[in-house]
Amino acid sequence: MTTVDPKLRTVRTACPYCGVGCGVLATPDGSGGAAISGDPSHPANLGRLCSKGSALGETLGLESRLLYPMIRCKGGMERVAWSDALDHVASRLKHIVARDGEDAVAFYLSGQMLTEDYYVANKLMKGFLGSANVDTNSRLCMASSVAGHRRAFGADTVPGTYEDLDQADLLVFVGSNAAWCHPVLYQRMLANKQTRGAKFVVIDPRRTDTSSEADLFLGLRPGTDAALFSGLLVHLADSGALDGDYIARHTSGFDETLARARNLAGSSAATALATGLSEPDVAAFFKLFRDTPEVVTLYSQGVNQSAQGTDKVNAILNCHLATARIGKPGMGPFSLTGQPNAMGGREVGGLANQLAAHMGFTPPDIDRIRRFWKAPDIATHEGLKAVAMFEAIARGEIKALWVIGTNPAVSLPDADLVRAALKKLELFVVSENVRSNDTVDAGVHVLLPAQAWGEKSGTVTNSERRISRQRAFMAPAGEAMPDWWMLSEVGKRLGFASAFNYTSAADIFREHAALSAFENDGSRDFDIGALASLSDDEYDTLAPVQWPARAGKPPAPRFFADGAFFTGDRKARFVAPEVPALRSETNAARPLRLNTGRIRDQWHTMTRTGLSPRLSAHQPEPFVEVHPDDALRYGLMHDGFAKVTTEHGQCILKVVVSERQQRGMLFAPIHWNATNSSHGRVGALVASHTDPFSGQPEAKATPAAISPYEYVFRGFILARSELALPSHLWWARATVSGGFGYLFADNGDLMRWPAWFKARATDDVTDYMDVGGGVYRAASFAGDRIETCVFVGPGHDAGDWNVVKTMFSADRLDDDQRRTLLSGRAPDGVGGGPIVCACFGVGRDTICDAIAGGARTPAAIGAQLKAGTNCGSCIPEMKRLIAQTPAQAEASVKVAS
Repeated sequence: MTTVDPKLRTVRTACPYCGVGCGVLATPDGSGGAAISGDPSHPANLGRLCSKGSALGETLGLESRLLYPMIRCKGGMERVAWSDALDHVASRLKHIVARDGEDAVAFYLSGQMLTEDYYVANKLMKGFLGSANVDTNSRLCMASSVAGHRRAFGADTVPGTYEDLDQADLLVFVGSNAAWCHPVLYQRMLANKQTRGAKFVVIDPRRTDTSSEADLFLGLRPGTDAALFSGLLVHLADSGALDGDYIARHTSGFDETLARARNLAGSSAATALATGLSEPDVAAFFKLFRDTPEVVTLYSQGVNQSAQGTDKVNAILNCHLATARIGKPGMGPFSLTGQPNAMGGREVGGLANQLAAHMGFTPPDIDRIRRFWKAPDIATHEGLKAVAMFEAIARGEIKALWVIGTNPAVSLPDADLVRAALKKLELFVVSENVRSNDTVDAGVHVLLPAQAWGEKSGTVTNSERRISRQRAFMAPAGEAMPDWWMLSEVGKRLGFASAFNYTSAADIFREHAALSAFENDGSRDFDIGALASLSDDEYDTLAPVQWPARAGKPPAPRFFADGAFFTGDRKARFVAPEVPALRSETNAARPLRLNTGRIRDQWHTMTRTGLSPRLSAHQPEPFVEVHPDDALRYGLMHDGFAKVTTEHGQCILKVVVSERQQRGMLFAPIHWNATNSSHGRVGALVASHTDPFSGQPEAKATPAAISPYEYVFRGFILARSELALPSHLWWARATVSGGFGYLFADNGDLMRWPAWFKARATDDVTDYMDVGGGVYRAASFAGDRIETCVFVGPGHDAGDWNVVKTMFSADRLDDDQRRTLLSGRAPDGVGGGPIVCACFGVGRDTICDAIAGGARTPAAIGAQLKAGTNCGSCIPEMKRLIAQTPAQAEASVKVAS
């Protein structure tokens, strides 16, 4: 009989990135890594993965991992036993609650936690510590959608499914760069467009890559989405496109909402004036929506991350309710969730204004959960939402904070205030799987090693309400433990042993499922009671399942086609939005608006994606995108540097000049932080204005100024391990194949570089110095392999980063390569230019050569190079390269051949 090593079997699990919820097949390689591929049987992705999911195997190393519990002692962190760490956390929490009350403590959680971890955290804080001061980074992501759903539907219900995206004839993207942020779903919708002829409308101040396939692009002014959809509601009413029967039988508040809409945008002309769009474009959109019953409106961070986000969501929902285009195949509003388990966190009550199982702070719900949990001291009022929570920490009102699986010192607005606030805590606990990030480095008192993706086991819920198992396929690193176990052990030490006597994630899931069905006669949307009696084996083998999954009831994949909303009278509420107005005004000192967001290949603050060489290749430096007219006005050069300043802070960023950016607007990505850049903490620039209903901060419109910033020298360093750099540099670190790369700019003395390099070099060194030309290049070797190299020069004369990076990744250099290394130029067979396709590592120069050789379509390039044939998120960039490569280049090649 052949014995198969169980550690090397292929395991079905779920991706830990966005809310698409892709299924993943992970096959351990026996050496601490794993081969990763998409799961063709998973209904969310049918085998496709994006660049981030495809690179998961590159993020499993232990180099940056937190392996043991640690406590701060005499200024430093020391390793301790688990029992000592947990005793300390419980003792300090008990002391602070006894002295200052339960609202002096708080938990800050993450949409990357598993549902079981989330459930225990909420139960401990809200049920037994008696405070609702537990919030999550989902507050920064989807809180406005939650609030909009609850206002309209009476519950946080996503009405539709991914199948609607296949069946829609019109797909409207609002504030969603799905091509980059949800690329697997985008490719699914693109297949609908190519096979069925579906139309795309993209509504966004930025002409993102999602707009590359748009039949109509509406580049509206920031903050005016509610005016656009109010105008659409008026048009639908005036053109006879309403479903009067549905409105009468299943909704309330329509007349008042329509009257408000008329005041905001009573015609196409008024809508154009309110949004900055042309009247013909507005009219074209209105007609498309009116004449296309099968329409899905998809919205994401551009809608949510706004001080008017909830009103924007309700303005969208109003149009679908008014036409009864909801809960039917190919129809409905669809919130694209940003995190892998933001939905699961919402199900367990992870937000400070919710209780578990989609219940709220009403007396009946409080009493129901009190009885179910046997928790006499359950919280009876809402807690502090994320921004208010950290402001309370800064004021000294919250004394103890437990952060789990997130990096608020980077991701929250006004991030420098957050970082300073953390230093004031009496008890600062972080559960993490990395040793260092901006939050950990802000003065943590207790560090608890958490199991990472690949080690932990539980469930997540995706954007279409589909619950999937995330399964372990690797042994835990060091002494890492599940978050639910840490929380349960602290609960026991606080005197609540009977409530936290869990032995597995399956125990917790069964309780979670049972609570969802407890006294639920259909009056609550979230019900997975059919899963409450799963055995351990059934839990381990659980296939993806969509809720509701009511015991004894058939599946119901969609909501609201026939009404049955979750309000008191079972009718939906039309909600009239307020007059759209951004919370802060530009002025002479801050004449621009800063929009922030994600880039294609990175995730949040890079603690995972930053470990992957291929994900670090596409855009390795923090940047700000500027319209050409603004670049000219403010003296900025493409690929130069600029200082971006707001009322809250400043950054120095590389400049990208692009016509896809709106005049008067700047865009900067959120990912860089103090651990991987010197001046790239963009969260420190963002104002902390919040939506009055959702508490979600406005991350898209902070008043800002920009000015050029000059550096004399530029350069890069490649090394096998992380390095301490000279002082007063601008730098950004990127993981490269075989080690780490540092791109830098410098106004210091060129002569400091030889001494700095030699202190870190082996005995085998080659170097070149041109003092007059401002050039220094040096490399040290270990055998035939580069160990460390540094290239410094004026402007762009430091050498080709991509060429040298390729040589650095080689196991050995021959004599010719070694001789040409310090030239910084490509010998035969080396290079390829900046990476365009992260999935297959295809560079821009290689793609341009293929285009010049006759590959004039993405399909032709894909057939030749494989670029664009996996997740497809690089296809818009390839199309731009095709457009930029003159057709005569192809012709000249053909003549020459």
